[in-house]
Amino acid sequence: MISPDAARNVVGIIGNVISFGLFLAPVPTFWRICKRKDVEEFKADPYLATLLNCMLWVFYGIPIVHPNSILVVTINGIGLVVEGTYLFIFFLYSPNKKRLRMLAVLGVELVFMLAVILGVLLGAHTHKKRSMIVGILCVFFGSIMYFSPLTIMGKVIKTKSVEYMPFFLSLVCFLNGVCWTAYALIRFDIYVTIPNGLGAIFGAIQLILYACYYRTTPKKTKAAKNVEMPSVISGPGAAATASGGSVVSVTVER
Repeated sequence: MISPDAARNVVGIIGNVISFGLFLAPVPTFWRICKRKDVEEFKADPYLATLLNCMLWVFYGIPIVHPNSILVVTINGIGLVVEGTYLFIFFLYSPNKKRLRMLAVLGVELVFMLAVILGVLLGAHTHKKRSMIVGILCVFFGSIMYFSPLTIMGKVIKTKSVEYMPFFLSLVCFLNGVCWTAYALIRFDIYVTIPNGLGAIFGAIQLILYACYYRTTPKKTKAAKNVEMPSVISGPGAAATASGGSVVSVTVER
């Protein structure tokens, strides 16, 4: 019989793969930015928010804070590199006003993370206390990001159209939430369970809405549309993304 730790590792590896796919969802947007050498109306906010989320989850998963969470560290470490790349491209092709705003937000995030790291390491001397402090912060920021799909879902209900809610992205968000929730429940971790449980619920609601309104969606000629879709990666996956959720901009061909 497979041990709980082995099962947890298998689920976590699957979660890493799914979360990595979510991190790559904005690639079409940044390919377009590179080709046009212009960020147009795209905003850096989703990527700045995801960067902070990843930093918090990496800190949460390191052994001196929460032992036996290496899979949380790996996916969020990858997330840091990916989001950092997105932000570099965004910075490269942004006007000076947007660049200054990005630098200001990045500065605030780095100061905040430094304060969290020093406060936790110097003020909390047990794994339980450190996990609780950092975990609460992860849940707080991750849960805020998980509520971002409400805007898209409200638009779907109002317009009776799923034009701006791509099915594949909704499905992957749902699977990501389910996978990381299962990971957290095997060796119960409430801080990973809460944001990813929310992610699974909101993902399921998006799929239900898609089933309800797919047939009433107007059929249009092929045209590129810029879609701001909430892609939440929380906990290790939220952590992902983790931790784990975030908003991604994708270009959908219709």
